[in-house]
Amino acid sequence: MRLFGYARVSTSQQSLDIQIGVLRDAGVKANRIFTDKASGISTDRDGLDMLRMKVEEGDVILVKKLDRLGRDTADMIHLIKAFDTQGVAVRFIDDGISTDGPMGQMVITILSAVAQAERQRILERTNEGRQEAKLKGIKFGRKRSVDRDAVLELHQKGIGATNISHQLSIARSTVYKILEEQNRVVTSTYW
Repeated sequence: MRLFGYARVSTSQQSLDIQIGVLRDAGVKANRIFTDKASGISTDRDGLDMLRMKVEEGDVILVKKLDRLGRDTADMIHLIKAFDTQGVAVRFIDDGISTDGPMGQMVITILSAVAQAERQRILERTNEGRQEAKLKGIKFGRKRSVDRDAVLELHQKGIGATNISHQLSIARSTVYKILEEQNRVVTSTYW
């Protein structure tokens, strides 16, 4: 069994020193402590990626607190499950929680249920937000493409750019761009 440590801070203004000190006091060698300084949104965690490559079955990872392992509950549980599948235990020093042994399996199960509830809550909020936006007339999905042929056809019939833009529900500047591009194509074909 080898001891590894992981420390993470969310912003560049925060310091890793306290977490590293706690890991060292717990017996983790300096060359086995992996760190990340990143925002909670960022998915780039080179220290965590290196740690995941280094650990083997039977190893133990020490982390100062639960919230230092993952960006959110779902991320943390995903990581704990991945380490568990690999045969690696995770121990949270300040929280007194460990994923090894029968109690550890119970912890993983409880945390999984919490993550599922969090995902469900996020999904419900997302759907509520979508419904509210639809009621306000906000459209989702890709904007419809401009029918260039319709613009050119209406222009050939003598309809002006403003009326074309109203009829096709597009910006007048878009009409001008299409007409200008068509002009360039026609001009370049004659030379």
